[in-house]
Amino acid sequence: MAGRGKLIAVIGDEDTCTGFLLGGIGELNKNRKPNFLVVEKDTSVTEIEETFKSFLARNDIGIILINQFIAEMIRHAIDAHMQSIPAVLEIPSKEHPYDASKDSILRRAKGMFSAEDFR
Repeated sequence: MAGRGKLIAVIGDEDTCTGFLLGGIGELNKNRKPNFLVVEKDTSVTEIEETFKSFLARNDIGIILINQFIAEMIRHAIDAHMQSIPAVLEIPSKEHPYDASKDSILRRAKGMFSAEDFR
């Protein structure tokens, strides 16, 4: 990783992961672990949470993109993440639109500012 930037990791449904992989984000680390997880109907919540935690522990990942409906399954793990890197961004999927009221990172950011800060 010397001289290289950090990776984007994706935890999402098949359409989301396919789109990002076609965009060129797919990569394997030195232990042959991918930087993405395709979540299907039979994917367990435990597997999703373990993958999320493994992405947090990797020093080659700078951003974790996760479909919001999947983030809801592991909300406790996302809420427990307090570091700025890797940044965790919740994104919509084709079947599930984005709901800002469910995004814990956005709620946390809103709590940092008051209306006076924007005048």
